[in-house]
Amino acid sequence: MNSVLQVEGGHPLHGSITVRGAKNFVPKAMVASLLGDSPSKLGNVPLIRDVDVVSDLLDLHGVVIDFDQNRGTMTLDPRNVKVASRSDIDSLGGASRIPILFCGPLLHQLGEAFIPELGGCNIGGRPIDFHLETLRNFGAVVDKRPDGIHITKPAEGLRGAVIELPFPSVGATEQTLLTAVRADGITILSGAAIEPEIMDLINVLQKMGAIISVDTDRTIRIEGVEKLSGFNHVALPDRIEAASWGAAALATRGDIYVLGAHQPDMTTFLNTYRKVGGAFDIDAEGIRFYHPGGQLKSIALETAVHPGFMTDWQQPLVIALTQAQGLSIVHETVYENRFGFTQALRQMGANIQVYRECLGGTPCRFGQRNFFHSAVISGPTPLEAADITVPDLRGGFSHLIAALAASGTSKVSGIDVISRGYEHFTRKLHQLDARVKYVDQ
Repeated sequence: MNSVLQVEGGHPLHGSITVRGAKNFVPKAMVASLLGDSPSKLGNVPLIRDVDVVSDLLDLHGVVIDFDQNRGTMTLDPRNVKVASRSDIDSLGGASRIPILFCGPLLHQLGEAFIPELGGCNIGGRPIDFHLETLRNFGAVVDKRPDGIHITKPAEGLRGAVIELPFPSVGATEQTLLTAVRADGITILSGAAIEPEIMDLINVLQKMGAIISVDTDRTIRIEGVEKLSGFNHVALPDRIEAASWGAAALATRGDIYVLGAHQPDMTTFLNTYRKVGGAFDIDAEGIRFYHPGGQLKSIALETAVHPGFMTDWQQPLVIALTQAQGLSIVHETVYENRFGFTQALRQMGANIQVYRECLGGTPCRFGQRNFFHSAVISGPTPLEAADITVPDLRGGFSHLIAALAASGTSKVSGIDVISRGYEHFTRKLHQLDARVKYVDQ
């Protein structure tokens, strides 16, 4: 995490890049392969750190992985799954929050699971309490100890449950799906997340033999089955990465053709992009994002769970909003601590104020909890180069966009964290004629 990228800003990004499978789906599909009694094949797999972490964890548990990185195809064979060393699991746990999703599959396959201290981005509370309570609902025995959390399956096995989420948590929905598909009986999950990545995970599980139905009121019904087989699936493209490059085109007054970008998963982003003043062309291969000239427009924006404006789209777009005429208001309703990245933007000359109050159309769950979860951006303000440090994955890419849009040369530290979710991002920057290079710290 000590790499420093020198960025000469003020030059529009032009060219084409390709996005592959979604970071928020591919690692979860890899975990799902544990549930099968035969090998699975996954296509469109990106070369990102989260894929490496899950590959290492699966390897510890005896899953044989063959990854053709050029083709982006991966074969996962779980037929010799085994209990992994707790110390080995612990050595990988700090790199990601994904180990918690191993619980259901491992309970079904081995009867036990171990969860170490978990990592991930510091953007707000993403407690594992939902996960643990979900597992308890299925009958699992959860034992918190100093070295981690030990979870075991009761002698009678896991059973279907009725689960109601207080908020449409993606992680808790994934946990429920991965556990319920082989639990005895029927599971009813209400208040579920229905993001495209969740729906693609359901597609994978159905291919394996699961019986899952999704109602229009965020209720998912899972009929447990005795066994599942492997799957053959091509991952949906990463809509977050596609939107991030779109925001980069807008902020730098550039023109970027994002091969692999998929319109149906980005409808809400595209509508907002157009309102701000950005332009795009869509064809069968991807989406071209570009600044059409003229002045960008300020907007009022509120993040929400799908099908609303995705929280991970908010941070890159804020950079473009610093160049829009007037006052833009952004109300974050998904993560309470997502505006920490704006401190560096103010250092670069942006006029951004953050507030505890709900500045959206309706009060949200953070309104009375003293979190700075609303922002007012006044623009346009010229951005000036600065030495900044990447705070987290999405905030880090947003800082990178800001450095590319700013006049002068910036040094961006801790840049490696971006590799958790953006494949070959420096190579893609060079494809877009960005003037960047790694330097000694």
